[in-house]
Amino acid sequence: MPADQAQSLSQVQKPAQGVKRSFASFRAISALILREMSTRYGRSPGGYVWAIMEPLGGILLLSLGFSLVMRTPALGNSFLLFYATGVLPFSLYNMLSGNVMRSLFFSKALLQYPAVTWADAIIARFILTALTQLMVMFILVAGILLVTKTRVILEFNPIVVSVLLSMLLGTGVGVLNCAIFGLFPVWAQVWSILNRPLFIASGIFFLIDDLPPVVQDILWWNPVAHVVSLMRTGFYPTYRTEFVNITFVLTVGIVTLFLGIVLVKRYHRDILNSR
Repeated sequence: MPADQAQSLSQVQKPAQGVKRSFASFRAISALILREMSTRYGRSPGGYVWAIMEPLGGILLLSLGFSLVMRTPALGNSFLLFYATGVLPFSLYNMLSGNVMRSLFFSKALLQYPAVTWADAIIARFILTALTQLMVMFILVAGILLVTKTRVILEFNPIVVSVLLSMLLGTGVGVLNCAIFGLFPVWAQVWSILNRPLFIASGIFFLIDDLPPVVQDILWWNPVAHVVSLMRTGFYPTYRTEFVNITFVLTVGIVTLFLGIVLVKRYHRDILNSR
């Protein structure tokens, strides 16, 4: 075969190989999602109901507890809506970071097959967790608005931006922790301890703008606090805050995601072979 014909033939075959690999990744990700759905939600009574009941129970307990000592919440007149706008974006970040962190170990058996890559495992967990949490967020917010009959003028732009930033943060932190946890297993316990104060430091129970400037300066370094404050501006049009810095949250999310991808790509074989 002439050299020019062989070269042209190889050029024709390259796109087909790329399409084949993309299709294989799609099938692998779909299979991983279905496997996790059956594992996480299919084996317990109620399945997806518990994904809704868990954050709802937390919001109800917070509302009941604070309603006993306060007449009205820091914003509006509905304790349920106020705490929902804090708990739900935090839960989105927390669930994404935790599930993505353990994605390689959860799919370790399947990652032994050449058709399944480390990226497939991470993407599958991201998609399933994100879609589940978004569904929970929509159902709970819609239910609270209907039950409490609260008149709210929603501003969708800050709500959507807050959700996207929360997803970016959760994924970035999760991928970075996936690498660190794989190389140093004790990191799971260390991160659990470090992450617990975020539930209080993210402004779920209060408005950060009402705190002294010194405390605000400290909490400013918590990117999740920016996400929660931004979410509330979408539900309370009269609430305007100078605390939120979208550029800072974007920077943290992109840097952690980039570092995590670099580390997982470099050490994923060592991580999988370590246990």
